[in-house]
Amino acid sequence: MMLTKTQPDEIQNYLSDASYLKGGHASRVVFPESAEDVARVLVEASQTKTQVTISGAGTGTVAGRVPFGGIVIATDRLNRIRSVTHEEGGGHAITEAGVRLIDLQRAADAERLLYPPDPTERSCFLGGNIATNASGARTFKYGPTRNYIERLKIALPTGDLIDLRRGDLHADDRLIRLPLSSGTVIEAQLPSYEMPRVRKHASGYYIKSGMDLIDLFIGSEGTLGVIVDAELKLIPKPEGLLSGVVFFADEDKLLSFVSEARERSLTMRDSSVSESNPKGLGVRALEYFDNQSLNFLRQKYNTVPEQAVGAIFFEQETTSSSEDSLMTEWLSLLETHKALTDQSWFATNEPDQAKLREFRHALPVLMNEWFAQHNQKKVSTDMAVPDEAFAGMLRFYQDSLRDGDLRYTIFGHIGDNHVHVNILPRNDDEANRAWEIYRTFIRRAVDVGGTISAEHGIGKLKREYLRELYGEEHLREMAALKRAFDPAGILGRGNIFGEEFLKPASPEG
Repeated sequence: MMLTKTQPDEIQNYLSDASYLKGGHASRVVFPESAEDVARVLVEASQTKTQVTISGAGTGTVAGRVPFGGIVIATDRLNRIRSVTHEEGGGHAITEAGVRLIDLQRAADAERLLYPPDPTERSCFLGGNIATNASGARTFKYGPTRNYIERLKIALPTGDLIDLRRGDLHADDRLIRLPLSSGTVIEAQLPSYEMPRVRKHASGYYIKSGMDLIDLFIGSEGTLGVIVDAELKLIPKPEGLLSGVVFFADEDKLLSFVSEARERSLTMRDSSVSESNPKGLGVRALEYFDNQSLNFLRQKYNTVPEQAVGAIFFEQETTSSSEDSLMTEWLSLLETHKALTDQSWFATNEPDQAKLREFRHALPVLMNEWFAQHNQKKVSTDMAVPDEAFAGMLRFYQDSLRDGDLRYTIFGHIGDNHVHVNILPRNDDEANRAWEIYRTFIRRAVDVGGTISAEHGIGKLKREYLRELYGEEHLREMAALKRAFDPAGILGRGNIFGEEFLKPASPEG
């Protein structure tokens, strides 16, 4: 008998997520323990037209798991790591959707393997990571979750179970055909929009001519099917790691440092630079902290240099034979760009690296204390732009916020031209102005060829902004694709697009 909870005090924790959107409600929360359990719940919900929201760990920031009616499927009991195996050049893990990321990382580490995706909140569930195509700091080198998905088992809203292995099914140009075990075939047209030219993108369905059908479900935010389990690609664990937090007294020098470190790393990735020639570098993470971020961090870290106006956290994988030469190369690069090298921090062992990661993760905690003090919510961006547009985008952020006389921090994944602008309103009037400025950021990102959400997804909070990126016609194409998989319109209702797009278009005339 599948566990079901209905009492308000028992289900309250499943009605919200890290977006803190209020008003979530559902009649019950069910806890399936198998793919067949999930399928049974979905087919019954389709027959009764009952909306279904999928609940992972609740770490999402865009209200994707906040239900407004219907039932919740919680994946907590789908929490088994079935296997971790070695193969030439790496390995594989087979896991259920409710496995926590940190548990998979520990299991892989015990086998001297690495699962590269690393969103900041490691208590997240893998099913949620796949549903949002999660990324993080290491995405600069390794790419997002999509790159590590080899197979998915998915329960469709119709009750069908499908097993998709990468390479098995592809779109015919923009036509997809998915055979089901029942003998029927799902057939639909992919939307006609083009993807933004950015390295990180989590805004709507992944679409590409001739694409692998498995990629349609990765990043679909629980609107097309329920991910039940997955086979994940693992890579060999790096032998060593050099990391640092380096400070700059001049922001232009900081940006020129990032530009050269990025370019040399991308050059190395695109060619075979030998270990004996480390000048290509191979940075796997480049993270930015602006002056306002450092002001927050100085509350806890009094060794942050007073003259620093910005900082970069970096990670570089090493071997015993390359560690010294790579350290020399990094120090030379920092000297060239006038970093405050003597006051910067470096780590080559795990305890010191843990301290640097703690520094990197301290800023969100300090900001949450600010919000509690002022009884406000942050207004946070998630845009990414092409390489050539980033410096101008950063200046646009800074100029807009200075003109608005608002507190803010800017930090994040500068290697991927993806930083988070966090506006910190002190009262309701400032909150209103913050949201007005946020919309100008959205429009600027779209104008320069960027994306409105690089890693957090759209959910319910950002669906109105998706019009800015794709326009109404393309949203209707996305909704038509969803109806092909979810004819009753039960799954993930309110995520990505609103109810008005889920109704079939009226015939002309």
